[in-house]
Amino acid sequence: MKKKPLAWIVDSTAHIPPELAGHPDLYVVPLNVHFGDKSFVDGVDLQPGELYEMIRTSEDFPKTSQPSAGKFADLYDRLAEEYEQGITVALASELSGTYSSAVTGVALSSFDVRVIDSRSVSHGITGLVLLGMKLGEQGKSRDEIADALEQHAGEARSFIYIGQLNQLYKGGRMGSVQFYLGSMLQIKPIIEITPDGRLEVMDKVRSEKKAFRYLADRVGLAYGDGRRKIRLMHANSPEEAMRLKDQMVSAMPELEIEVGDIGSVLAAHAGEGTMAVIWYDFD
Repeated sequence: MKKKPLAWIVDSTAHIPPELAGHPDLYVVPLNVHFGDKSFVDGVDLQPGELYEMIRTSEDFPKTSQPSAGKFADLYDRLAEEYEQGITVALASELSGTYSSAVTGVALSSFDVRVIDSRSVSHGITGLVLLGMKLGEQGKSRDEIADALEQHAGEARSFIYIGQLNQLYKGGRMGSVQFYLGSMLQIKPIIEITPDGRLEVMDKVRSEKKAFRYLADRVGLAYGDGRRKIRLMHANSPEEAMRLKDQMVSAMPELEIEVGDIGSVLAAHAGEGTMAVIWYDFD
């Protein structure tokens, strides 16, 4: 049987939009979510709705861990029977050890895989996959595609309104002084993911209304420069997301907005009510 040319591998923090759902050449390696003394495989035995319910009804806070290198290696070995080569696009290495596991997995397998550090999250991962698939349709080789993705990694514009400070703090993504001051003053940060994949506080707001205005203003600047498509990601807040979408479309009528859930792993850190706008300039 002739092998297919290229397999795509992502981790479960990647947002899978409608055009990628069920794609025959896309494979997902799930992260793990730990809640008290129980462990769950993201997207397999834990869905976002179940996570939110556990958070609301338990004193424990969820934690996450990367897939093992062996998980990646096992998948790579299976893919080697069907594909000639592969590309893995992973969650930002500054935020997780998932990229490191994916790289180590290559050393444990005979499958020919290039691993890309997306330096991003959610659609920042899948935006690179969509670009890579488009380049493949144009006849580019695996290495030409991977080189292009490495060049564009870190270019995603991501602005995130954090829904729950306590989860960001408990997950180790915020210092105790920042958490204390934020809690006392009822301030929540708006974070940007920097080009090297770190979290950087861009602003602090005291209300959802001000947060939405900030996010809409950032999109407005891009709209003024010609941007006509973005992703709006939320953590179990579909009504709020639609309200923000309507607010932006009213001000920017040519703007196309795809709405989606950020998923269990990211929600475990940022918390319910989190809202993010993400886009690539090449998209």
